[in-house]
Amino acid sequence: MMAGGRVIAGRRGILDRRVRVLAAGALAIVVLGMPAAAQDVRAATPKLTLVTAAHYEVQPTQGRVRVTLDITATNRLRDTVTRRFYFDRAYLAVLPNTRAFRITSDVGTPGVRVYRKSRDQTLLLITFGRRLGAGRSATFRLQFDLPDPGGAPTRNVRIGPSLVSFPVWAFASNETPGSRVTVAFPPGFTVRVETGDLGEPATDAAGRTTLSSGTIRTPLRFYAFVVGDRPGSYAISDRTVRIGSSTAELSIRSWPEDAAWTTRVGGLFAQALPAIAELTGLDWTRTEPLLVQEAVSRSAGGYAGLFDPADGRVEVAYYASPFVVLHEAAHAWFNGSLLADRWANEGFASHYAVAAGERLRVPAGGTPLTPALQAAKIPLNAWAAAGRDPSATEDYGYAASQRLASLIAERAGEDGLRAVWQAAVARRAPYDADATLDEAPDWRVLLDLLEEETGKPFDDLWAAWVVRPDEAALLTERRIALDDYRATEDRAGDWTLPRPIREALRAWQFDQARALLADARVVIARQDEVHEAARQAGLRAPDTVERLFETTGFAAAASEADAELRTVAAFVDAVRARPPTPDGFQQLGLIGVRPEASIAEASAAFERGDLVEAIRRAAEARSIWDAAAGVGRDRLLSALGLAVLGLLTMAWIAYRVRWFRRRRRRGRLARSPMAHRL
Repeated sequence: MMAGGRVIAGRRGILDRRVRVLAAGALAIVVLGMPAAAQDVRAATPKLTLVTAAHYEVQPTQGRVRVTLDITATNRLRDTVTRRFYFDRAYLAVLPNTRAFRITSDVGTPGVRVYRKSRDQTLLLITFGRRLGAGRSATFRLQFDLPDPGGAPTRNVRIGPSLVSFPVWAFASNETPGSRVTVAFPPGFTVRVETGDLGEPATDAAGRTTLSSGTIRTPLRFYAFVVGDRPGSYAISDRTVRIGSSTAELSIRSWPEDAAWTTRVGGLFAQALPAIAELTGLDWTRTEPLLVQEAVSRSAGGYAGLFDPADGRVEVAYYASPFVVLHEAAHAWFNGSLLADRWANEGFASHYAVAAGERLRVPAGGTPLTPALQAAKIPLNAWAAAGRDPSATEDYGYAASQRLASLIAERAGEDGLRAVWQAAVARRAPYDADATLDEAPDWRVLLDLLEEETGKPFDDLWAAWVVRPDEAALLTERRIALDDYRATEDRAGDWTLPRPIREALRAWQFDQARALLADARVVIARQDEVHEAARQAGLRAPDTVERLFETTGFAAAASEADAELRTVAAFVDAVRARPPTPDGFQQLGLIGVRPEASIAEASAAFERGDLVEAIRRAAEARSIWDAAAGVGRDRLLSALGLAVLGLLTMAWIAYRVRWFRRRRRRGRLARSPMAHRL
C-alpha cells in the first residue's frame, strides 16, 4: 500500500505563481511601434503581426534554459498613393528573470533591450534596424536565458543536473495564430508536463527528450509547466534519532546540487519522529533504516510526498512544505499497517503533522477546508486510491480527512486516541478483550474502538463525513443493536455475552446480533427463574447455565435451565413430603433412617451441578417420608405378632415342661419297691 502526502501549502505556492505568470502572458501583447509615413504621420492605427517558433533548450550543467525565438514580423498595412507606412520597433513581453538577450537578422542590425521589469514579466524593446514597409515581412532570431535564480525550494524555476522545472510560454502578437513551442531535455531525463498541452514526450536522434505544442491557435493564452528529473548518484546523509527507548536510523538522500534539501528535510524528520511518537503514544518498531529521498511529484494530482511502507522509503518532493514533511514523517506509523482506510491514515497523518508543527514551532497549518473544496465533497469512504480521483476530489479528500481527524481528536482527547492506537497496534477486537483481528482496523472497527475506548459516540461524525449513502442505514442499525447489546449486558449481570454475539457486532451483522441477543435474553430469563426457585427452596443454583451460556450455546444453556427447574421442583416436592409433626406410626417408621441427610446430599449435589444425584437423593428422602406411616404400622404389627408368637411359644414351652415333669414322676414311681409290692 502506498500512503501519499499531497503538496498543499508547498505546491499551492507554485501553482499561485504559475497562475500569475499565465495571466501576465495573456496580457503581454506585443506593443507595436507607431507606423511612419514618408511625408507625414497617419492618425490611423497600424497593424503589425508577429508569429514565433520558440525553442527551449534545457542546459542543466549551465543552470539555465536557452530560449530561442524565430520571429516573423509582418506589416499588414498597405501604402496609398500619398502615404507609405512602416514599422521599426516593437515591444515584446517575455518570462520574468530572463537575461542575456541577443537578437540577429539576415538584413539590418536589430537591437534589443529591457524596457521594463516586473514580478511577472520582462518587457523588451526590439528595434528592427531598418524600416519594415507595408506588406513586407522580416525574420529575427531572439535568444535569451532563463536561469535558476536559487533560493526557496518552491521557486518556479529550477535548473540543475538532477532536476529541471520551469514555465513555458508562447509568443505572438495579439489575436495572431500560428506560433509554436518546442522543448528539449538532454538524454537521461524523465520529463513530465504538469500543466499545459505539449504533447507526449518523444526521443530524437540525439537521445534528447522533446516536447512539441504544434501550431497554437491562441499563443498568448498558451501556458505549460514542465518538470524533468534524471536519476543519478544521491548525496547520502545518515542520521540516528532517539525515539523513546528505541533508536531510528535515517538515510537522507538528496540530489547532489541540493544540499539545502538535506538540511531542511532531514533536520525536520529528525525532530518530527520523536515528537509524533510522543503525541501518539506509539513505539518505533522499524528495525531497518528509514530512507527519505528527494523526488519529483509524478502523479496527476501533484503529490509532494509518497510513503512506501514495504520498502521503508519516503519520497519527498523538492518543493515540499514543512507540513508535507511532517505529514510524511507521521506516515511512518499511519501507513496502512495501523489503520486500513486511506482517509484515516491521511487524516491522522495530517492531524499529527499539525500537532508536531505546533510543538516544534514549525509553520505547518495543514489544509483548510475552504468553500471551494467543499464544492467537491464526497463521502470519505468513496475516496479512491492515490491519483485515481480528479484533482478537486483529491484536494477535498486531504482537507476533509484532516478536518475529520481533528474533530475526532477533539472529542476523544489525546489520551483517548492513544488508547485507540494501542488497541489498533495490538489488533484487539472490539467487544472482546481476548479476541484479536487478522487485519488493521477499517472504518467500522475504528468507530467501534473509538466508542469503546472513550465511552463517547462518534457515529454522527461518521454519518456526516465518512459513509456512502448506501452505508448510512448501517449506522442506525448499529445504534439500535448496540443499545440492545448494552441492555442485555445489564440483564446478564456478571455473565459474559457469548462470542458469536460480539463477532456479529464486530462484523456489523446487526440482524444476526439482535437475533442472538433475543435468544440470550430468553436464557437469562430462564436462569432468573432458576435462581428465584432455588432461593425459595433454600438452594443455591450452580453456575452450569452460565458456563453453557458463555461457551456451548443457548440451546444447551436453556436445556440445562429447564433441568435445574425440574430438579428444584423435585427437591421442593421431597421437602414437602416431610411430616411437620410425625404421629406414632411415622415416628416408628422413621426409626433408623435419615431422610434429612438425603435432603442435604441432594442440596449439595444440586449446588455442584450434579442434577441426577440431586434428584436421586431428593427422591430417596421423599420415599422415606411418604412410607414412614406404613413402615411404622408394619413395624407395629410385626412387633405385635412377634409378641403373640412369643407368648404362644412361652405357653407351649411351659406346657411341655409340665408334661415332661409329670412323665418323669410316673417313671420314678414305676420303678420304686413299693410299687412292686403293691
